[in-house]
Amino acid sequence: MRDFSANHEALSINTATVRKQWPLDEIIEACARRGIRAISPWRDQVANVGMKAIARQLKDTGLALSGYCRGGFFPAADKAGFIRALDDNRRAIDEAKSLNAPCLVLVVGSLPGALTGAPAHRDIARAREEVFEGIAQSLEYAVEAGMPLAIEPLHPMQAADRACVNTLEQALDICDRLDPKASRGLGVAVDIYHVWWDPKLKEQIFRAGGGRILAYHVCDWLVPTKDLVNDRGMMGDGVIELKKCRGWVEESGYAGFSEVEIFSDHWWSQPGDYVLDTCIERHGRCV
Repeated sequence: MRDFSANHEALSINTATVRKQWPLDEIIEACARRGIRAISPWRDQVANVGMKAIARQLKDTGLALSGYCRGGFFPAADKAGFIRALDDNRRAIDEAKSLNAPCLVLVVGSLPGALTGAPAHRDIARAREEVFEGIAQSLEYAVEAGMPLAIEPLHPMQAADRACVNTLEQALDICDRLDPKASRGLGVAVDIYHVWWDPKLKEQIFRAGGGRILAYHVCDWLVPTKDLVNDRGMMGDGVIELKKCRGWVEESGYAGFSEVEIFSDHWWSQPGDYVLDTCIERHGRCV
């Protein structure tokens, strides 16, 4: 298991962590000043600054990407909506390729319209079928582009609105069906916030191995958690056995970045410099 206390070479910052404090170009500069080697940006943040400007800035600062957020949200109320989702995922693949991302993270979606409080239907089995078909079709385009796809299972509390793939086992079953030889660049993003509770976690991490694990995200689960989306904890402030989980991930063969991704009204209210400095310190001590 790597020693993160020695330096923060393995640290990546998911740019959602400080999205309320700075635009993406300022996040990049703040990370570069601290010797942070990688980020994982979001599509809307890139669009707000401009793809060409961000690509140039990444090259100038030498920052790599640990992933690109996000594709997915395949299920739709009708066929036209499903086709639009496929088109959007192709654009996301192209963007990820333009920025030299190692993978495009997929938050797969669920009941269409549920995010706005008006689900078009209640058939989660249908949503899961559309997720499978959406990944299958997107994979063909991704293989041609040379862009790996990382399915991110989300906690069951978000099964209705954000992702109907809720366990690592589900995600890996999709991978095995669509890419049985693990040769087409289909894998998983293990966000420990979403999967730490799973009694099969260790088993499924070892099932995934280094070849299927394309990204590893960390933060902490607070007790109590006050918001289903925006109350993630800074590492060390919650109940997740972060070192144990990272040990499993690395023993399985993963040797990539450890990406801090914190959606938090509390941390968004703090100065961005303080948040990044805290991420560095906690990553070295708690992760």
